Amino acid sequence: MLCFLKGMAFVPFLLVTWSSAAFIISYVVAVLSGHVNPFLPYISDTGTTPPESGIFGFMINFSAFLGAATMYTRYKIVEKQNQTSYFSTPVFNLVSLVLGLVGCIGMGIVANFQELAVPVVHDGGALLAFVCGVVYTLLQSVISYKSCPQWNSLFTCHIRMAISAVSCAAVVPMIACASLISITKLEWNPKEKDYIYHVVSAICEWTVAFGFIFYFLTFIQDFQPPDFRRYHDAYQTSLDRQPHQCVLEPCPTREREKDKAESVDRPAHVQRETITEARFSTFCTP
Repeated sequence: MLCFLKGMAFVPFLLVTWSSAAFIISYVVAVLSGHVNPFLPYISDTGTTPPESGIFGFMINFSAFLGAATMYTRYKIVEKQNQTSYFSTPVFNLVSLVLGLVGCIGMGIVANFQELAVPVVHDGGALLAFVCGVVYTLLQSVISYKSCPQWNSLFTCHIRMAISAVSCAAVVPMIACASLISITKLEWNPKEKDYIYHVVSAICEWTVAFGFIFYFLTFIQDFQPPDFRRYHDAYQTSLDRQPHQCVLEPCPTREREKDKAESVDRPAHVQRETITEARFSTFCTP
């Protein structure tokens, strides 16, 4: 049962399931408590008022920890793969890790500073989480293409890039529309002037959030125990890509023996010239 969770594969799986549960449980509790409108509230709206605020804060904090663990494990896996079969500069992988960890810090800020209590800090954390998260997925998608086909299938690369593209396209209108909203509140009336901005921003926010979840779902196969045959094939491929030059240089000892044998048939003055040249030549140990 759950044999696909061998090795470290349980880490991204737990991140995906826990984060999904955090969003869904907080939403259900907030709606049933009558604290938010069931139609497209912000994710943060579902974790602003007790009791859902406690659930939201606890679960998102643990999601941030799982996200950091997943990103660090992914970093070490790519580092090992790159050592076996060089495909990208290590700095590229390191930059993506740093951005990912900054995004996790942003998640922690969102979880601990409620939207209505300290909106500036909360919005700053959300901005870090979403922007750094989107850039992280883009960088990891590029790394996946560079490591294809040794470490990733082309289908997996396309899926990751598609999710990254959708998240990147959604985060821009999310930020733009959210900045146009003049007031922060939980309940909205469709007749209000900022309502359309709220709807567009909320749709994009949910899209980016679940885009992250589906993206980390693609890491499960990479986190499974390594296939040593695949490591061998990747190493062999890296050797095949390197240019091989084989230069055969004649051995001076054998050349002197050959010249000595041929000197028997040479005239006397040619032999003297050959002996004179040999005195100034370099010697090597056979």
